[in-house]
Amino acid sequence: MQIDISNWSGEGAFTQRVIDQMQQVAQVAAIRVADAPASRSEADYNFISNEIFVAFTTVAHEERSRRFGFLPASRTITEKTMTVSGLEAALATIPDIGAPDYSDEAMLQYLRAERIVPPYQMRGYKLVELLRIYEARPA
Repeated sequence: MQIDISNWSGEGAFTQRVIDQMQQVAQVAAIRVADAPASRSEADYNFISNEIFVAFTTVAHEERSRRFGFLPASRTITEKTMTVSGLEAALATIPDIGAPDYSDEAMLQYLRAERIVPPYQMRGYKLVELLRIYEARPA
């Protein structure tokens, strides 16, 4: 498995948990994590937005056919071993992650919010983490 985190700042505990769990899925071949441009921080809240691009493993098989109705021919067909909806089902069974807040055939979206009060302070801040998971397009 290849993991590219060069475009990720490392912020987001939920994003890290998802990456750790996706490494256990055998059908995931590569993961690329990046910060989304929507991230921002102010005095009373932090909004972290991350994106994960996933490439799935493929399996090749040969399909036999006939050209011009009588010449034997064969071609190699590659198929993905998993889809985004299959990844959704795999992640939904993990208690720390669960089902996404929004999903369609091209994307999974998780939104997590928590209140953080640093030690020796009265007021805290709200941490909102948005994570979107896409299937990586072939190069």
